[in-house]
Amino acid sequence: ARCLQIFFLGIILLPIRVLLVALIVLLAWPFAALSTVCCPEKLTHPITGWRRKISQPVLKILGHAMFFSMGFIVTVKGKVARPMEAPIFVAAPHSTFFDGIACVVAGLPSMVSRNENAQVPLIGRLLRALQPVLVSRVDPDSRKNTINEIVRRATSGGQWPQILVFPEGTCTNRSCLITFKPGAFIPGVPVQPILLRYPNKLDTVTWTWQGYTFIQLCMLTFCQPFTKVEVEFLPVQVPNDEEKSDPILFAGRVRNLMAEALGIPVTDHTYEDCRLMISAGQLTLPMEAGLVEFTKISQKLKLDWDGVRKQLDEYAVIASSSKGGRIGIEEFAEYLKLPVSDVLRQLFALFDRNHDGSIDFREYVIGLAVLCHPANTEDIIQVAFKLFDVDEDGYISEEEFTTILQAALGVPDLDVSGLFKEIAQGDSVSYEEFKSFALKHPEYAKIFTTYLDLQTCHVFSLPKDVPPTPLFASNKVSPENHDESPSDKKD
Repeated sequence: ARCLQIFFLGIILLPIRVLLVALIVLLAWPFAALSTVCCPEKLTHPITGWRRKISQPVLKILGHAMFFSMGFIVTVKGKVARPMEAPIFVAAPHSTFFDGIACVVAGLPSMVSRNENAQVPLIGRLLRALQPVLVSRVDPDSRKNTINEIVRRATSGGQWPQILVFPEGTCTNRSCLITFKPGAFIPGVPVQPILLRYPNKLDTVTWTWQGYTFIQLCMLTFCQPFTKVEVEFLPVQVPNDEEKSDPILFAGRVRNLMAEALGIPVTDHTYEDCRLMISAGQLTLPMEAGLVEFTKISQKLKLDWDGVRKQLDEYAVIASSSKGGRIGIEEFAEYLKLPVSDVLRQLFALFDRNHDGSIDFREYVIGLAVLCHPANTEDIIQVAFKLFDVDEDGYISEEEFTTILQAALGVPDLDVSGLFKEIAQGDSVSYEEFKSFALKHPEYAKIFTTYLDLQTCHVFSLPKDVPPTPLFASNKVSPENHDESPSDKKD
């Protein structure tokens, strides 16, 4: 019945609404052009005088008319703060491009937008009329410049228009509030929270990583008799001295206040988690495999985005043969090209933080950061190379490589030819090849360091009057004659 309603109403409403929106955009363009004529794309001074007095009221009326023509019935609650009371608006939850209605209701404040958007025909001129803070994705200093521009405008004493920011930084499905980015809270000025609600039986507005496209959402929304939206302005939030020096603390308090008013929970996931979800989908992993609470983990473990994204690629290589995007001991052993042994089970258990017999991406990232990377230092790599280089000729042969791994894993008939060929470019492994492999595959570092710890414990636990047993003999994988100097070196 709903599909039939959409179909028959769409035949009438869709073309009418598309024409009305196009007409309103065309009517608004001359006024936007008038207000920005002879102005640079990136403004250094606010638009004032007759241009603003003429264009601003007309653009407000046309903005309301455009949303009305699209079928939106807007309910406004609360009072809009004046520029001196709150230089910045923060709107949440951000779930759709239709959230621009908050900008119209708030009196056309400035917005943070990509530099490319200002160059789009028609729409770009309308955007420039709002005096936006433009962000360039190709400029490495863009983030710093954007924050500086927000601070400059927010502390201008009302000379610039108020700024509207969506602090989540991406669209969600409104089921919770994700981590607020601190950009709007860095100036340390009062902010006014804006709540957005879409209390409709059929949701045709939510625009997230999964689901309908931009065109599909527009068509579905235009085919509805009406679409209800509530815009609520909460009381202005003034930061205390501690929050002025810590914008993350200020952002957290405002987010909790907004979540309580919305009656929804908060989560520490961020925009970076959404990017990881998309990357996981491109790697044929379940999209939820990319969720790691990036901000929390990166702060605790000093990780960066590029490093975690690279680890997702490695995780996908291991998980490609598993179901559900989780790694079992068999996939872990296959990736390391090693058999399942007691030592490997111990290593796997260190990754498996909830002890359910499998590793998800979050456990893998934490495991690499906590267990493997600290062990994968230059000193450890050098010690491991010397350990393998039995004859001290500066190269590791396949026989030497096999001997040590047999001892480390306690598997006397271990075949590691596949792993050796992956490291070596010829018949032997140089130190640079070994180091390069160790840095790219930190999982092996824990095996080497565990082996070294075991040997150290073995030597120091012996009675003083008992000479330490040669390392190879204790593992029963080398000849019984240990009079040669290499063996002495290993002892």
